Amino acid sequence: MTGFEFGRNPDDLKGEVTRGALAVVVLPDLRKKHGLDAEARLEEACGLAQAIGLVVADAFALPIRVVRPATLFGEGQVEKIGVACNQSGADLVVVDGALSAIQQRNLEERLGRKVIDRTGLILEIFGERAATAEGRLQVELAHLDYQAGRLVRSWTHLERQRGGFGFLGGPGETQIEADRRLIRGRMARIRRELEQVRRTRGLHRERRQRAPWPVIALVGYTNAGKSTLFNRLTGATVMAEDLLFATLDPTMRAIRLPGVDKAILSDTVGFISDLPTQLVAAFRATLEEVTGADAIVHVRDVANPASAEQKREVEAILADLGVIDEDGISVPIIEAWNKIDLLSPDDRLMRDDLVAHDLPDRPSVPISAVTGEGVAALVERLGVLLTDGAQTLDLTIPAGEGQKLAWLHAHGDVLSERPGEDAQGLPASRIRVRLTPRELGRFYSL
Repeated sequence: MTGFEFGRNPDDLKGEVTRGALAVVVLPDLRKKHGLDAEARLEEACGLAQAIGLVVADAFALPIRVVRPATLFGEGQVEKIGVACNQSGADLVVVDGALSAIQQRNLEERLGRKVIDRTGLILEIFGERAATAEGRLQVELAHLDYQAGRLVRSWTHLERQRGGFGFLGGPGETQIEADRRLIRGRMARIRRELEQVRRTRGLHRERRQRAPWPVIALVGYTNAGKSTLFNRLTGATVMAEDLLFATLDPTMRAIRLPGVDKAILSDTVGFISDLPTQLVAAFRATLEEVTGADAIVHVRDVANPASAEQKREVEAILADLGVIDEDGISVPIIEAWNKIDLLSPDDRLMRDDLVAHDLPDRPSVPISAVTGEGVAALVERLGVLLTDGAQTLDLTIPAGEGQKLAWLHAHGDVLSERPGEDAQGLPASRIRVRLTPRELGRFYSL
């Protein structure tokens, strides 16, 4: 006997895990060659647990030299986790890695406590934060995909229910005796509903593309400060807290920029390393807003020691979306180096030196979305980016085409206007206007 409980049925623990419950966070260190180091990944895992309302009682990494098919961890490591749970009084073990259904079940039986892996934890966060009908459908689809094997294959006592919609939700609507056919049937219905939502979203996107306003997408690693910057630029009140995945559903607002009468700013879901495959597929439609943008602001938390690794993770996802490819960048990107108010004077000097030598195709602007420092410079750079290549044109607009004239006043930089005549000697307006290539194309499509 090792001092912690063996043999308790995990289903008997359903009611013991709630918001505010104590949790032990364990990182299985598989010695990845790329990505965040163990310390940064452990800190991120604790942040994920806190984002769902758990209290982290203990957290540590365990090196995995040989993956055990039954429990992932070795016998001594399982015992160490159990001792940590007993000493801290934790009700839950969070494993920051992927667990198979069998591994999860065996660990729960050995530890006598609920066990949840990284995928399950992120799904819980998404389930709690999704605000729109589409977001809730996407979360439910991902949950069903994740739980299908665990509901059907993992548990032999089929007369019992393994859990609810998630580990915090208590008893849920899906009964354990519901077979795979019912689960897949529900997933098929959700996919049909989502397809309708995507068609509607596509129509909206086409309408925006026909409209004259450029779209700017904010992207970045989760908790980099996108929503805080979004609120400062737009005056909105989007949820902006020091939490991972504070924003899940895309939000759009209109803003004014130098030389641009109106632009649409879009706040997107934060990126994260090792995003569950179920969510990559489920939220791809959300990220499609990025591919249709005229410019991307990559918000980086430069006060985070793992900022460089986070940048690589974000760019890997942008590459997967087709924004970055072997030929370069298909959508212009500006890096907003956020949270400079948290840097020491020496660190700020180093960042300023790096900005002075930034890449031509990846300009960077140091900012603090909280204090507003540098935000004006960012807005100016965005205005220059969106008006780059603008040309001045002398146009003659017939008197009967007042709609085109109004469009030019609303969306172009009108330098002068005077009455005149067209080629047939009919009344017309002679207008000198400055238009970007995008605006010019839209004008000719009117």
